[in-house]
Amino acid sequence: MGVLNNSLPDIGPVRAVDSAIGWGRKSSIWPMTFGIACCAIEMMAVYAATFDLDRFGAGVPRATPRQSDLIIVPGTVNAKMAVRVKRLYDQMSEPRYVIAMGACVCGGGPYVKWGYNTVKGVHKIIPVDIFVPGCPPRPEALMDGILKLREKVGRNQVFARQAQTAADMDGRYAAAK
Repeated sequence: MGVLNNSLPDIGPVRAVDSAIGWGRKSSIWPMTFGIACCAIEMMAVYAATFDLDRFGAGVPRATPRQSDLIIVPGTVNAKMAVRVKRLYDQMSEPRYVIAMGACVCGGGPYVKWGYNTVKGVHKIIPVDIFVPGCPPRPEALMDGILKLREKVGRNQVFARQAQTAADMDGRYAAAK
């Protein structure tokens, strides 16, 4: 948001503006069209009429990372694909969110022990907001992950100052030494 980002006092009018912006963001999550392996079939089912993702404002996948603010990573990420996933994430504008969908993306899945070319969790490449486990996860599980992401997006404050904890103050002090 620029200069005013997290700089205003946490008072009623600022909280009201933050809640309006949070409502708008959580009601218009734009996912990217991106699928790697078998979990992508279940992701496509979520976009179909049976599950109707449009009612949550996330129904039309965008074609480019510059138009989207959510990347759902479904399927196995190998070493060559990890570079592309990171590049796609970097091309997305802020705020951006990531859902890891499937056992392979969450922690390696069946390839965790002997899969020499697979990434053992996409969280080692990009920060993940929501993990949806399963092999492959049901469309209902992905819907639940998207609803949890909507809750998280709605709670984010844009203008109000974040309350600082003692751990934040200690960390800042340690960095200044």
